[in-house]
Amino acid sequence: MSEQRKPAEEYVVIRHRPGYRLRRAAILVVCTLAAAAAGYAAGLAQGGFRFTSAEASNEQLEIKVASLEANYREARQQLVNLERGKLIDEQALNQARKIIVDLETRVSALKSDLTFYKNIMAPSETSKGLQVDRFTLASDRQASVYNFKLVLTQVGNNKSYISGLVAVNIIGMRDDEKEVIALRDLSQEIEDLGVKFRFRYFQDVEGKLALPDGFEPLEVQVVAQAEGRKSSQAERTFNWDDLTEN
Repeated sequence: MSEQRKPAEEYVVIRHRPGYRLRRAAILVVCTLAAAAAGYAAGLAQGGFRFTSAEASNEQLEIKVASLEANYREARQQLVNLERGKLIDEQALNQARKIIVDLETRVSALKSDLTFYKNIMAPSETSKGLQVDRFTLASDRQASVYNFKLVLTQVGNNKSYISGLVAVNIIGMRDDEKEVIALRDLSQEIEDLGVKFRFRYFQDVEGKLALPDGFEPLEVQVVAQAEGRKSSQAERTFNWDDLTEN
């Protein structure tokens, strides 16, 4: 019997490759460095992008701030202009109102004068001859002192003069008693009890009167007496409050 041959023993033959491990380590180091470099570069790129974005945002904000400041200055100037314009408008309006009031006063005075002259030249049948047309008072700067004006007219027949005397009395209360004071006792311009007049159309009697202490005026009584061929009398009583209410 022949002897069986044993299979050839298997074994691994490891060839010797000088520097293999060294190259492998070097490759690993290079890859690691490359990855690190790529990461660093990416980080720089990302950081640069963020920096660029922040810088751009900052510039935009600065532009917006500058624009808002310009708008604020413009709005402020407009406000100043409007306030100045309003002041000018108010001054112009007040001046216009004053002019209107003055014109209305003049128109009223002219209408009153027109009526005055019409009544003289073309009177009604019931108002002819000597008339007490008006008595006015205006407060003076001094207390209880007034400027007065009395107007007498001759209505209708004005071809000749009319003359006579006019007396003015202030009726009031003092110490709970009625008192009548003649104008000559209150005014330095009036010396006589009756003021002489002589005119064709009208005549004014003007002056100042000062009320005594404790005297409360109530009425002004005017009595005009014509003499001669045109002898006649005209009388009129004015309420003091009506005279001084304006």
